[in-house]
Amino acid sequence: MQYEELRDRYPVFVFENYTVSFEGDGLEIVYDFSIPGLARFSPAWSFGLIGSRRRPIDRQCLDRLVFSLGMVELISYWKICCPPRVNVECGALDETQKRWWKKLYIKGLGEYFYKNSIMPDDGFMDILCPLPQKPATVAATRADTFENPPKVLVPIGGGKDSAVALELLRGTSERYVYIINPRQASIDTVAASGIRSENVIVARRTLDKNMLLLNERGFLNGHTPFSAIVAFSSVLAGYINGMHYVALANESSANETTVANSDVNHQYSKSFEFEMDFRRYELDHIGSGVEYFSLLRPLLELQIARLFSDYTQYHPVFRSCNAASKRDEWCGVCTKCLFVYIILSPFLAESELISIFGKNIFEDSSLIPTLDELAGFSAEKPFECVGQRDEVRAALELAIAKYDESARPLPPLLTRYKDKRGEPFDADKVLAGFDTENAVPPAFLATVIAAVGRI
Repeated sequence: MQYEELRDRYPVFVFENYTVSFEGDGLEIVYDFSIPGLARFSPAWSFGLIGSRRRPIDRQCLDRLVFSLGMVELISYWKICCPPRVNVECGALDETQKRWWKKLYIKGLGEYFYKNSIMPDDGFMDILCPLPQKPATVAATRADTFENPPKVLVPIGGGKDSAVALELLRGTSERYVYIINPRQASIDTVAASGIRSENVIVARRTLDKNMLLLNERGFLNGHTPFSAIVAFSSVLAGYINGMHYVALANESSANETTVANSDVNHQYSKSFEFEMDFRRYELDHIGSGVEYFSLLRPLLELQIARLFSDYTQYHPVFRSCNAASKRDEWCGVCTKCLFVYIILSPFLAESELISIFGKNIFEDSSLIPTLDELAGFSAEKPFECVGQRDEVRAALELAIAKYDESARPLPPLLTRYKDKRGEPFDADKVLAGFDTENAVPPAFLATVIAAVGRI
C-alpha cells in the first residue's frame, strides 16, 4: 500500500495506557495502542524475578521504565501506516524527551524507510503528550557504589558475541543472563557458560496478532530497532532484580552504515551513537541506578571472532543464522552464515568450520553476489548484523593466506575476492585496532584490553 494514502486515512496513533502487576514470580505488563478506524493492539511483556533483589523498587521509577519500554514497543505498530501524529495519553514528556524519541523513531527505522522509499523530514511525525508537572526524580545511587563483586546482566541471543562477553566477565563479576523469548541456542549458550539457572532472567514478549494480520494484508512492514527494545527491557529487568550493570555485546562494527554515503544503518540501535543517547536518557529521565554499556564496543567482529575461536565449548551450540533459527540450524546459504564463516575462517581449521556449518561455504559459488556486498564491492552491505567492509576484507586476506600456506587451490569465493580486490588489504591493521570511543567502565575495560593483548 502507498504510505501517503495510509497516513491520510489513519492520521493518528494513540498510546492509550498500560497495566503493570506483580504476579507470582514475575512482572506482567500489557500495553494499549490503537490506530483509530483501523485496529487496537495489546502487546504484552512478562519479566521473571529471580529472588536476589536487594534494593526496594520505587514505583515512580518502575513506571518510567515501563512507560519508556512502551514508547519503543509502539514503533512496531506505528510503522503499519506511519500516522503523522502520535498521541501519548498515559505519560508525560518534555520537549527534550520528545526530540529524543523522534530521533530514535527516524534513525531506528532508517532501513524501513529506505526499503519503503519513504523520505521522512523533521515534520514527518509529531508526538503530542502532556508536559511533566515537575522534573523526574532520578536515583542518586549509581552502580559503582554497590557491593563487590558487581552483579552484571548480559543479554543473550545465542550468537558468538554474547558468549565472548560472558567469558570476559568470568571472575570479574557475578554473572547473570537475560533472555527474551528463549530459543535453543540461547539456552545452550547459558549451559555452556556454566551459569546457574537461578541466575537466568527470562522475559517473554508477545506481539499482538492484529499487527501480524495487517502485515499479511499488505500494510507497511519492515525492520525495527530491536536492540532498543533490548536496551529498555534489559534495564527494566535489571532494576527489578537488583542488578548493577547491563553489559551488552555490541561491537564497534555496528557503527558502520549499511548504505554507503548515508546514515541508513541496519544496526543503528546497536551503534555507539544510540548507546550514548540511551545512557543519557536513562540517567536524566529514568534514574534506575542500573548502568548500561557495551562490553565489546572497543572491538570489531573480526577481533571478537578471534577470541571466540578459543571458547570451544560454545562452538557446537552458538547460532547466528536467522533463516534457520526456528530449526536451531545453520542454513549455509544466507548472508549471516557466509559472514560468520568468513570471520571465523582465519582462526579455525576447515574441519572445525565444516563441523559447525555442515560444509565449506567458500565452495558455494551461488554466494558470490553476497560476498561482493559484504566485501564492499557494492554500495549496499546486506541488511543484516554483519561486520564492517574492511574487516570482511581482512578476514578474506587471512583465509587466502591459510590456503596459500598449505598449497591448496582457492575455492570459488576466495578466488572471486582475490580477482576483484586489486592490491592486497592490510589485515594486521584491522586486527590491531581498538576503538577508544566506548563507555566501558574502567574495571571492565582492563579485562577487554588484556584479552586483546593491549596491556
